[in-house]
Formats: sequence, structure tokens, C-alpha cells
Amino acid sequence: MRTLPRIAGPAAALLFALAGSQAAAAQAAAEAATQIQFWHSMEGALGERVNELAAEFNKRQSSYRVVPVYKGNYGESMNAGIAAFRAGNAPDILQVFEVGTATMMYAKGAIKPVQQMSEEVGDPIDPSIFIGAVAGYYSSPEGKLVSMPFNSSTPVFYYNKDAFKQAGLDPEKPPKTWEEVAEAGRKLRQAGLECGYTTGWPSWVQLETFSAWHNVPYATRANGFEGLDARLAINSELHVRHLSTLAELAKEGVFTYGGRGDEPNGLFVSGRCGMFTGSSGSRANFLKNAKFEFGISTLPYYGDVQGAPQNTIIGGASLWVFADKSPEVYKGVTQFFKFLASPEIAAKWHQQTGYVPVTKAAYEATRKSGYYEQNPGTDVAVQQLDVETTAQSRGIRLGYLPQIREIEEAEMERIFSGKVQAKAGLENVVNRGNELLERFEKSAR
Repeated sequence: MRTLPRIAGPAAALLFALAGSQAAAAQAAAEAATQIQFWHSMEGALGERVNELAAEFNKRQSSYRVVPVYKGNYGESMNAGIAAFRAGNAPDILQVFEVGTATMMYAKGAIKPVQQMSEEVGDPIDPSIFIGAVAGYYSSPEGKLVSMPFNSSTPVFYYNKDAFKQAGLDPEKPPKTWEEVAEAGRKLRQAGLECGYTTGWPSWVQLETFSAWHNVPYATRANGFEGLDARLAINSELHVRHLSTLAELAKEGVFTYGGRGDEPNGLFVSGRCGMFTGSSGSRANFLKNAKFEFGISTLPYYGDVQGAPQNTIIGGASLWVFADKSPEVYKGVTQFFKFLASPEIAAKWHQQTGYVPVTKAAYEATRKSGYYEQNPGTDVAVQQLDVETTAQSRGIRLGYLPQIREIEEAEMERIFSGKVQAKAGLENVVNRGNELLERFEKSAR
């Protein structure tokens, strides 16, 4: 066996001195770098990806060091960020879910608009590089980016191919309409599954996106994009019909209400439910944890509704920058955002997570690589968004939307459990939700 030569005396002392000086230099460089605090809500496989992004950015340059910190779910991190701002110790970057957009936009003096920030430091971020539906959601009425698109998702339809085969259903022909979902759900139940269909994020999927997908208003004033005096419009005949349908399927045992947010994901990934509607961004965790083959398809729609399907709306979150930071911090944040938007990084993030590619170049790079052909269904989210939007389908920009969702989901729980009829439940949502919108309008003016 070969042994390394022994180094002793002056030579050893020199080597130790060199090693010590290199370590000291590295430590000094790390301390000299401007630190950028990044609070986020990504956990599990997604949290790992965020840490990798920060590490890669830090490795590529030495002037700035992004420090990612998990601060709980979207609601928790948003509340933590607002509380920190009021206490005078806000992070530099805060990840905020899409329903917090209006609240953040009208938080007077708290936010540094992203495009303004980048232009002031002489390194402009061009909004035209982003997919239109994404940029439009996070832009001011003047078309200026107010926050940085990051983990944009949209609801998609997941289904268990193994369970489909077991039930005698074609695993390559997922249901396209709600009538077909009901029929497939009955067959899955007959084949022994605990439930046929469940949904994540009930308000986002079954009310907000449902409205856009069917090209009907969720709220007046172009869903809030045209003014603070917008009011809810989800007590229409179509909305009542849809929640009544789900309530009937729940009574029949075909639809199972699994809770709020991502809580129902476990019903699908465990194999207990054969069909699921939820975030395209759930794909990463499904790939990691599902013990069966699953497919991804477009959202169901009612075939007799004129104009359906239209397009889905984005979910996920964007990155907001707090006001009153130093010019050096803003330079570093701008560089980090441009790193995230680079074709290589944005495409990789999209492919690893299932979130949509937020830039046109990332989508093209992914398409040209053959990724979509090798991973069927991964382009569904993009296809659902890559449509010219209407006043009803651009998105939703309402104040107190997180609180409105709480009202909606509490009422949906009553509807699905048979405690109240869909029409009465939705009327209650509209009345209570409009009270919040009136309050927000007064506070924002």
C-alpha cells in the first residue's frame, strides 16, 4: 500500500499557515458579502430546490449571499413578513401567495416595486420576458412589475393510471368533462377505491379557476383589475350548479372533501382517491412519494357552457421586496431575480417542480430539449395558460382575498356535508365577502 510522504518541520508549518490563511480569506469573503434575507414557504422537495437555487447563486458570485429561511405556510409567512416590517426588521425578499397580491400592492410604503427597483440600480428587469398571463397578474395597471414571478402554478387534473386499469378505464383517456369525472368516479369506487375524486385548494380550484375556465366572472370590475369597487359574483346559476353537483357526488360517495389547502394531497398520493385536482406544483412531491403511475390532464369543464374551456389562472406565489433597504441590497436582489429568470435556471425549476416556466425562453428551452415528449402531461399547465385572456379569465385581484377564501371554504364544507344548499351557501359567501371588499376599498383609498 502506498503511503503519503510525511511532511514535518518548516514545510509542515508553511502548509498549515497557507491552509489557515485560505480559510480565513474564505471566511472574510463570506462576511464581506451583502446578505439577502429570503423568507419562503417551500417545504419538502420544494424546499430542497429553493436551498439549491440559493446555493447555486451564492456559488456563482461573491458579492451577495442569499439566505433562504422557511417561515411556515403561505399565510404564516405573509403574516410574519408584515409583522417584521411593522417591527422594523423585515426580510429583504418575502414569498407571498397569489391571493395576497392586492394586499401587498396597497400596503402603502411597505413595498419596493420590482421593476422600479431594478431600473433604479441600473439593471432593469424586462417584463416582456415573462409569459403574458404570469406578468399580467403581477403587474400594476401601467404594466410595471410589482413583484417577481417565481413559483407560478395552475390547477391541473391528476389521475391514478393503475387505479384506472383496475376499474376498467382507459389510462390514456382521462375524463374531460364533469359528467365524465362522475362516471369514472363511480367505476373507481366499484373497483374498491375509497373515493373516486377529491380536490386540493377548494376555493382556488372550484371557484376562482372554475370561473376563469368557464369564462364567467368571479367578481365584477374584471375580477378587481379595473377598480377597488369590485364585488363577488359567485352566486350565479353556474356556480350553484357546480357546487350542487359536488354535493350530490359527495352524498353518493364519489367525491370526498379532504380539507383545505394541500391537505387533500395525501388522499391522492396514498392511492385512496383515484382522481385529484390541485396545483401543477404538486408534481414534485407526487413523483417522490406516489407508489403508482399517475397521469396529468386538463381540468374538467361543463360541455354545455359556451366559451368553455377558456384558460386557467395562476396560483403559487411571487417574490416581493420590502422598502427602505440599502442600494447594495437592491442590487443583489436584482441580480438574484435575474438569475432566477435566466433560461437555464427557470427551465430547471419548472422541470424539477411542476411549476410553470415563468419566462418564454424557459418554456422554449424545455420544449426544444424534448422534455415534454419524454414526460407526458408536464406541458398541460402551460397549455391551459397559453391563451389570450378575457376580462373574466385574466386572474383575480381583490383585497382580503385570503379572508374571503376562509369564508368560501367554511361554507363549502357546509354545502358538501349537506348542511346547507349550494344557493344559500354561495349567497352567504357573497354577502360576507362583499362586506370585506367594502372595508378594503375604504382602507386603500
